[in-house]
Amino acid sequence: SGEASRTRRWSEGDIRLQTGKIVDVRRGIVLGILVLAASACRVEPLREEDYIARILAARAEKDAAFQSQPEPVPEKRKAELLPLLYYDVDPSFNVPAAFKPSKDTATFDMVYSDGALRKVRRLGTLEFSLKGQPLKLMAYMEVGSSNDRLFVPFKDLTSETDTYPAGRYMDLDRTPTGLYELDFNVAYNPSCYFSPLFSCPVTPKENHLTVEIPAGEKIKVK
Repeated sequence: SGEASRTRRWSEGDIRLQTGKIVDVRRGIVLGILVLAASACRVEPLREEDYIARILAARAEKDAAFQSQPEPVPEKRKAELLPLLYYDVDPSFNVPAAFKPSKDTATFDMVYSDGALRKVRRLGTLEFSLKGQPLKLMAYMEVGSSNDRLFVPFKDLTSETDTYPAGRYMDLDRTPTGLYELDFNVAYNPSCYFSPLFSCPVTPKENHLTVEIPAGEKIKVK
């Protein structure tokens, strides 16, 4: 339907709730996340100023899209929530990560913000180092969805203050090498931050980081 195609633009992993039906928007693409996909295919590293400019341009495009589209930000909340609030772009939060496939093929129930449960599979861990500290995040895939992307929700210590309490998301296109750029500058808020009509995955405890990640999208606190 037209409504379904419209909602598919937005957050990977979110579910649109309307008129008693659930519309799947897992294949949606947040405009800012295109930055990550492009960087994963890059051969030559960008100069720092070019990298920053590219992130800022993607953020501006996302603001413009959210302003002009009816979702995910409702018309009555656009003045309150737009433009989106971000940390300053910090290239040190764009780090290489090695993907280690999971040996656990069992599914589990991922909890969503409205209490719903959906079957999800662990794909593997992304191992990386941030500010000299070794860390890892689990990547997931909803059962029945395409296997060409890694869904990476996470919480960190900023989730208690500046960022969305239930965590933020990153989406990575699969690479044949198992090597990724994990760019927290493009971490984004779930759609349920903008509207309760969305049902969003709640970050599993195994992806709760005990460090601050002051990068990517913030929330506007009254």
